[in-house]
Amino acid sequence: MSGERWKAAALPVALLVALEIGARASGIQSDALAPPSAVAVALAEAFADGSIIGATRDTLASAFAGLLLGGAVGLALGIALGIFQPFDRLMEVTIEALRPIPSIALLPIALIALGFGYRMEIVIVAFACVWPILILSRAAVRSIEPRLIEVSRALKLSPGDRVRKIIVPAALPRIFLAFRLAAGIALIVAVTVEIAINPIGLGASIMTAQQALRPDLMLAYLVWIGLIGYALNAGLVVAQKHLFGPAALAGEAR
Repeated sequence: MSGERWKAAALPVALLVALEIGARASGIQSDALAPPSAVAVALAEAFADGSIIGATRDTLASAFAGLLLGGAVGLALGIALGIFQPFDRLMEVTIEALRPIPSIALLPIALIALGFGYRMEIVIVAFACVWPILILSRAAVRSIEPRLIEVSRALKLSPGDRVRKIIVPAALPRIFLAFRLAAGIALIVAVTVEIAINPIGLGASIMTAQQALRPDLMLAYLVWIGLIGYALNAGLVVAQKHLFGPAALAGEAR
């Protein structure tokens, strides 16, 4: 671990130590909080009995399925809107009216139409993931060097070949960034749906622990969700570096 990473880890470690000392010194029993050591023990127990593994599988299955579905729709629409300006103007009011709707607000409709389970959660996650990918892929297509488009016209490429050979490769770094953003949204929305109404996955496990007055287990699930999100983003950053080089991340920082 580099020096900068050690410095970044110093603050959370110091906070954990302070929380542990404060919880042990006060001796107060709480239905909402638990010392970090108790949270770590509860997390280990959840792994030992396999409950957290099954809940993680359910949540990630819904999150990734919704991400793929919403990503495919958002990417197709984003490319189409970026290429065809009249289509973009035609769809502007519709998109800007739908985009601000919170995905969770669709729960009553999705529940009536699809019932409990994976399908309902996947649809809600997909709706949330469409918009960042659509907006960023549209912007990526519009920012392509105009000379590349002129070359494709000079070569008399068909619209399909133009998209496949010119537009998508040129816009791919920013499209991947949109996918990274949507991946985090997918996990957040999946857990939120499970907390609100869907009796599967990590969100439902959090609610079960809360109802059983197990703050240590409830916080263990929250810590685990944070670790999943961190690992997911770190993996995508590594993939982004591998596919597009450090320049892609440098451009993102700007």
